[in-house]
Formats: sequence, structure tokens, C-alpha cells
Amino acid sequence: MVPCGAVLWRRLLRKRWVLGVVFGLSLVYFITSTFKQEERMVRDRNLLQVQEHEQPIMWKVKFSSGNSSQLSNQCRNSVQGKLLITDELGYICERKDLLVNGCCNVLVPSTRLYSCESCLPNGCCSIYEYCVSCCLQPSKQHLLERFLNRAAIAFQNLFMAVEDHFELCLAKCRTSSQSVQHENTYRDPIAKYCYGEYPPELLPI
Repeated sequence: MVPCGAVLWRRLLRKRWVLGVVFGLSLVYFITSTFKQEERMVRDRNLLQVQEHEQPIMWKVKFSSGNSSQLSNQCRNSVQGKLLITDELGYICERKDLLVNGCCNVLVPSTRLYSCESCLPNGCCSIYEYCVSCCLQPSKQHLLERFLNRAAIAFQNLFMAVEDHFELCLAKCRTSSQSVQHENTYRDPIAKYCYGEYPPELLPI
């Protein structure tokens, strides 16, 4: 037996004025949501323009030669490499030579400090871990500071979260929109991890 409520509801839905009311309410909701979203976008765009023209981005990256990890005997590292790892002190080693404290074993002959192997003069490297190690050289501090000072507002979300030289190099060496052309092709398919100020040169089509 069909409940009375269901029967009444079906009869109501058959009436054109009910469907008109439902359609009208849906249309009002859609228009209101669209306007609110557009207002939000305009407000955000205006805020970014104000920040860009009136107030420089306050980067909070710290460059320090005295690394706190040396005192605690613990290291952060690049984590994801299958074969190679770079620790926050700038050492690069094979994953099997990583100590339990997260630092590379400096007693192993293959461990290198601030190695730029696989990196080109423009600061782009073919291997991520070498990019990070090379970027951590103390001499690269001025280059990175220049990049931050000239970074577009679009990079704010990416780099405002980093707090020190190591985190900056991890973020800078990751591939991003700077490393690609036409949104799906690497500018340089070999040296695609870059710590330099500028993206790789555009390859001829």
C-alpha cells in the first residue's frame, strides 16, 4: 500500500506551478552562488595587487651556517629518492649509506658534500638529489635571495611555507610550471630540476 504522503507529493510534482517554483529557486541559488564566487575572485585579485604594489613579500627563509641538526645529531633529508638521498647538511649519498639519524654516512667514500654532479651552469640538474646538494652550497645563498626578492606573487603560496635554506632547496628543485612549456613538455627533458634564478631555456619546437 502506497503511503498518502508519497501520493500527495507525486500529485504536487505533476503541477506546473510547483515545478516552476522549484526551477525558480534553483535558478536564484545558482545566480547567487555565481555572484559570490565572482566577488571572492575580485577581492582576492585586488588583495594580491595591493600586496604586489605596496608591500614586498616577507619571506621568512633563514640562512645559517650553524645548523641545529648538527647539535642534535639528527638530519632531515630528501626522503623520496630510491637510490640517492641528500641530507640537510648538503651531503649526498646512496640510500644504503643513510644512517638511522637521517644523515648520510660521511665515512663512506662515495658520500659527497655540496655535489653539483649532473648540474649545468644555469643551475638545472638531471637528478633531484644533486640539485638539492648543489643548492645547499653556502655560496648559493645570494642567488637564492635574489630569486626570492624577484619572485612573482604566484610563488608566494609555494615559498612562504619554507623556513630555512634546506626547505627552500627542496621546494626550488622540485619540478614546477617553470620547468615545462605548453603545460605538458619539459623545457629541458634532461636537466629539469632547477635551483637557479631562471627556468631552463625553451627548447626549439
